[in-house]
Formats: sequence, structure tokens, C-alpha cells
Amino acid sequence: MMVKMYSSFRSILFLRNKSLFPAFLLLAISFSSSAQDDVKKLKILSIEELMNIKVTSVTKGAQKLTEVASAIQVITHDDIMRSGATNIPEALRLSPNLQVAQINANQWTISARGFNTVFANKLLVLIDGRTVYTPLFGGVLWELQSVLLEDVDRIEIISGPGGTLWGANAVNGVINIITKRAKDTQGLYASASGGNFLKHSLGNFLRHSYSARFGNHIGEKFFYRVYAQTSDRNSTTLPDGTPNQDSWWTSQAGFRMGMYPTTKDVITVQGDVYQGSKRTKPQRSPFDGQNIVGRWTHTINEGSNIVFQAYYDRYWRNDPGTADQQETFDLDLQHRFAIGKIQSVLWGLGYRTVHDEVTNRTDFAGLVPANRTMPLYSGFVQDEISVRDNVKVTVGSKFLDNVFSGFEIQPSLRAAWTLRPNATLWGAISKAVRAPSRFDVDYRLPIQPQPPTVPSVIGSTNFDSEKLYAYEFGYKVQPNRNLSLSLATFYNEYKDLYSVELIPGTMTYLIQNGSVAETWGGELSGFFQALKVWRIRGGFTYFTKNLRAKPGHDQDPSYLGNDAKHHLVLQSILDLPLNFKFDLIARYLDYIPASFATPRVPEYCTFDARVAWNYKNLEIALAGQNLLSKEHAEFGSQKIPRSLYGKITCRF
Repeated sequence: MMVKMYSSFRSILFLRNKSLFPAFLLLAISFSSSAQDDVKKLKILSIEELMNIKVTSVTKGAQKLTEVASAIQVITHDDIMRSGATNIPEALRLSPNLQVAQINANQWTISARGFNTVFANKLLVLIDGRTVYTPLFGGVLWELQSVLLEDVDRIEIISGPGGTLWGANAVNGVINIITKRAKDTQGLYASASGGNFLKHSLGNFLRHSYSARFGNHIGEKFFYRVYAQTSDRNSTTLPDGTPNQDSWWTSQAGFRMGMYPTTKDVITVQGDVYQGSKRTKPQRSPFDGQNIVGRWTHTINEGSNIVFQAYYDRYWRNDPGTADQQETFDLDLQHRFAIGKIQSVLWGLGYRTVHDEVTNRTDFAGLVPANRTMPLYSGFVQDEISVRDNVKVTVGSKFLDNVFSGFEIQPSLRAAWTLRPNATLWGAISKAVRAPSRFDVDYRLPIQPQPPTVPSVIGSTNFDSEKLYAYEFGYKVQPNRNLSLSLATFYNEYKDLYSVELIPGTMTYLIQNGSVAETWGGELSGFFQALKVWRIRGGFTYFTKNLRAKPGHDQDPSYLGNDAKHHLVLQSILDLPLNFKFDLIARYLDYIPASFATPRVPEYCTFDARVAWNYKNLEIALAGQNLLSKEHAEFGSQKIPRSLYGKITCRF
């Protein structure tokens, strides 16, 4: 049904035919008489403005960044625009509490606080309330998440468990990508870019990316925007210097509507449709998908509201060995109310069903059964108590029931002590779970049952949830108006982690919960206003771990995490005279140890640079990524090349 709803919209999507993109742009320009006359200038936010940013990911209610009892980073819209990032994974590199590694031209592995592998399955990712974590393998298909960066309001990144509110799989962190309201994106935006990693129709050397968005309103209670974008990316490099077969292209279009029928009600409807293809040996692998989200927010009174959300999400991928189609339908209700003047209670209920259909094209490896329907029932309650004027305690728990491991409880206790208006001490104790994925339970290599004397790997119907018990402590301080610092430390205990073990007396390897681990470290981040026109942001992360087999189990669990000990990110944002801007991003990542599945990745240091010039509604920019060396590896053996591109942007 939803596919049919999108069919007319999808028919105008330019997809591989670039000639239709200018038609979209001309259509938008033809209506631009109702657009805003003045462009919203990208400016450097002051430290006070940054610290007063309201975040919602920790308690699902607006809180000042300085008062949140959690290790949270915020990447603002301006940070992204001044970085030269071309997609969401590149934008996430700006967060020092994330390890972002590009595997090839179309795949990334992203994690917080360790366990960064091809199947990074302990980080929950949401886009405007829609979960993009897939229960197929327990991770995110980053090549499918093509968000228009111009419309991103902010990205909130929690390192540490968020299971109390967000549920299963918010183990090591939560990434919440929040786009702007339709009323905040009025007018016309259009951009075109080309470079050596973005393919252009002139040939293989140049690569391209186009995007356009138009927003308008009808009266004072209905706002809307529509957008379209396309990009085509070059291949990475193999260790011997030859091009890898991993180039890819994607096109996407979408809309968002904001309706305000009364002063107490807000209705939001938004959706996307996309299609693309990535090169794989020996052929190309197409993919497509659609999603639609509806949200109603009703304010009862100050401190009390109801939010109801529903979404449908579908994607399809056709890889050489297998094809996968997944449909998700989700309902979520939450209610916040106050008890007196010292308590704010938030509770909610949720239902999600995921239907996954896999086509195994060979007998070598696949999932059995091929199709599964996976319902998930959830509820949560959280109570924020003001013990004193400067001390808040938050206690709560998430309850969920899933098709693989049954009933789960994820409690947490958080406390924040505001020592003075610009200094907060906080601590937390939490439990979180990573629910089993289909790869844990249904995997078969080979697909057909084999005699005990034939080597094989099989999933286990007894595979249980992986469990985390987390202990966190942090301090946030703004010693003066030009400097803000945040320190978070953590100690994590993991139980029942993934393992693949030989069944005694056979050649069959069974997927089990045979590993345990302890991890610990610290995250330091901050902002420094060096001059009125110059701000520096960034941070440093230290991480270490102890992975081992459980007593009675015999296997090497080192493949569970390809993690660096040290990680440093610095971003410099500088406004120059004559409407010029000069921005730098420096990144350092310690070496990644080898495992039996992946080779050792040497440490690397690199930087990105961006120079831009503005004239009224026009911006011309030149950006370079990974500039310090011709190429370097970030995960595995593929080399990520140095890239240069130019970009022209118009905002009306």
C-alpha cells in the first residue's frame, strides 16, 4: 500500500537521469517569489549560545546541554555546513566520542565506546524519530541514509547506554539526527558540486552531487518543503594501487509538512523515497526504499504533553549473493506530566513489527528461514525528581518483549548536581541490552544441513541478548565566557557477548553467548572562542578493553571490536574579511589492532579544509578531504583517497 502511495512521487525522481534534476530546480525557482528575501547567514555561535542549546535525546524533553546527566555531543547545523561534509557519516566525524571508519566508497563502520566492526551493532541511530537500526545483522546500512545536510538542525550523540528511553540496541550510544521544521526551511536552496571523488558526467575523473529544496506556506498554519538530491561517487583503492569495484550512486527526494491547527497542537508528516546502485563484483547491486512518518504533539499545559508517532519504512537491496527486503511499521505513544513542583514523569508504550524477506541466491551461506516477522512490544517509565534546587535525580526503566530473547528490563539511575550556574557534576548507573539479530539466530553456512564431519556454521535459537552494565561519571564546566569543557569517564561490564565455537566431536561451529568484556576510558571535549570570528571545537577520547572467553568456552573474541585507544578531533571555524570563510578539521586515530578477520590498520593523522566566499545569496566553496596523504586505510585494506571538490550554493 505504501509503495503505491509513493509511486507518483517516485515517478518524478530523477534517479540515473540527471537531465530531470534541472527540471526540479526550475520548478522550485518558478515558485520562489514567495521565498524569503534574505538568506539566513551561517554564523559562528557564541559559547553562551552553544551551551544554551536544548537537547532532547537524553530525557525526550528539552534540557540545556550544560545540565544533562549524560555524555552528549551536539553537532550543529553550522558545524556541518562549515565542515565540508557531504553525507551523514562524514558529518559524524566531527564528534570526538564516535569512531568513524570508512570501509570503502559506500560503507562505514561507526561506534561509540568500542566494538567497531563491520557489524557495529551496539549503537542505535534515529532520523527524526525513525529507527534505522536493522535487526537483520544488528546495525545501520549507512549507504541508505541519504539525509539532505542543509536541512539538518543538529545531531545529538550520546555515548553510553540509552536503553531506558530508546529500548534494545541503544547499548554504547544513541545518534539522533534531527532535521529542521518545515517553517524553518522556507525559500529556495540549490547546490551543485563536483570533484575527484564525486563523479561528473564529463568523465571518470570528476564526480558530482546536486541538491535542491523549496519551502513555502499556505496561510499561517500550514508549512511545507520538498527536496531532491543525487550524488555519484568514485571507487576507493586496493592495496596494490588499482581501483576497487565499489563506486556508487544514489538519488533521493522527499517532503515535510508542518501543521498548527491550534496553539496547542503540532502535526508533522514527512517522507522520503530513494534509489541507487553500488558496484560489487561481478555486477552492480541496486537498492531502493521509502519511508513516511507522522507525528502529533499536543500540549496539555506547561510541563505536560502527549506525543503520538507512527512510521512505515521499507528498503530493498540486491547484492550478488542475496537480496533482502525489510518492512517496518512502528507505533509510539508518550505522555509527560508533572507531580507537584518537584517531579516530572514520562511514560510511553510502543509496538513495532519488522517483516524481513531474504532471497538466498546460492547454497554457500544465507538465512534460514528466509522470511521472518519480528514483533516488538515495549513500554517505559521515567521520573525526574528535583531533590534540591540544584540536584536532580532521574530513575526509570524500559520494558520490552522481542521474538528472540523474550522479556527484557533496562533500568537506569542518573543524577546531576549543579555546583554553580556554569558547572555540573553528574553520574549514572545503567543496564542495556543488544537484542539478537537474524544473523545470530538464522545464519547458515552452508545453507543445507551438513553431517557432523563437514565444516559448517549455524546460528542458535538459544542465543540470548548481550548485556551491558555501565557506570559513568562526568563534569561539565564553563570557566569563562570563552571556554567550555566536558569530561566523561566510564567503566562497562559486558555479559553474554557473541562467540562462534566448535561443538566438541564435530566440525560444526555454533553461534553462542561465549564472551565477556570490560571496557573503560574517558572523553574530553570543549569549545574555545579564540576571537569573535574564530571558534575551535573538538575533543579527545581514550578507550581500552579486556575481551575474553567465558569460563568453559574456548574461542578468541578479538574480532568483536576493531578499536583504537586514542582519538582526537579538532575543528576550526574562522570568518575572514570580505565575506571569506576558512575552516579546518584535524583528525588523529591510533592504530587498530589486527584480528583474524581484518588486518592491522596503521595510525593516521589527516585534515580537511574548506574555503568559501559569500556574496548575497550565493556561496562558492572549495573543499578538500584527507589532505595530508594521497590515501590511507581506515578499516581493512581498502585505501580512502584524498579528495577535492568545488561547490556552488544559492539560498533565497
